[in-house]
Amino acid sequence: MTELKLQYVWDAGTRWFHWINAVCVLLLMGLGLIILNASAFDIPNSGKITLKTVHVWVGYVLIVNLLWRFIWGFIGNRNARWSAILPGGKGYFTQLKSYLSSLHSSSPKPHLGHNPVGKLAITALLLLLIVQAVTGLFLAGSDIFYPPIGHWIAQWIAAPGIDPAILQPYAEETYNAAAYEQMRSIRKPIVTVHMYTFYGLAVLVVLHLLGVVVGEFRERSSLVSAMITGYKTLPEGETNAQNDEQAG
Repeated sequence: MTELKLQYVWDAGTRWFHWINAVCVLLLMGLGLIILNASAFDIPNSGKITLKTVHVWVGYVLIVNLLWRFIWGFIGNRNARWSAILPGGKGYFTQLKSYLSSLHSSSPKPHLGHNPVGKLAITALLLLLIVQAVTGLFLAGSDIFYPPIGHWIAQWIAAPGIDPAILQPYAEETYNAAAYEQMRSIRKPIVTVHMYTFYGLAVLVVLHLLGVVVGEFRERSSLVSAMITGYKTLPEGETNAQNDEQAG
C-alpha cells in the first residue's frame, strides 16, 4: 500500500486570496441577481441605490484582491506562481492527455498543485473576473457616479447650472438629456458584456464546485482542507512534474 504524506502546497497568500475571492464572487452574484430583478421585487429607487452601492464596494474588494493575486503570482511559493497555475509550458499537453486518461481509472493521478484541467479552469475564471472588474468599474461610474470615472461621467451629463458633485442616480431632471442618452448608448454594450460575463462566471463556479467534489472523492487528496491548512494528503514523493520542471 502506498504511504500517504501531508505535503505543503498552498501558501497563506494564495489561501487568503481564494476565500476572499469566493466570498466576493458569491456576494456580487447574489446582489447582481437582486438588482437585475429589482422591478420584480418591487424595490424602490432608494433601495436600488443601496444595493448598487454595496455591490460596488464589494467589487472594489474583489479588484484589490485580484491585484494582490497578480503580484503574488510572482513572489508566492512555487505552486502560487503563474508558471505553475497557467496552462502551457513544457510537457503541458502531455500531462493534460495523461490526466484525462487517468480520470477513467479508479485512481486518477494526483497533483501537488493544480491538475492540467484545473489550470484551464483557473485561467478562464481569472479572465472572466478581469472582464467583470473592468466593466464593473465603468458601470459604477456611469450608474451611481463612483470612482474611478464617476466624477467625469457626472461632469459630462450634468445639466447646465447643476453642480456635477451633487448629481444623484435616477435624478434625471438634473441631467443634460442629450449627454445622458449619449452616455447610455456607450454604456449599453458594456452592461451586456457585464451580464453575460456574470452568466459565464456562474457556469464556471458550478463546474469548479463539481470539479472539487470529483477530485475530493476520486483523487482523495483533501482538496478542500488544503485550501484551509495549506497541506494536501498525497502519496509520498508525489510531485507535480510541470512545477518541478519550471521551478528547476
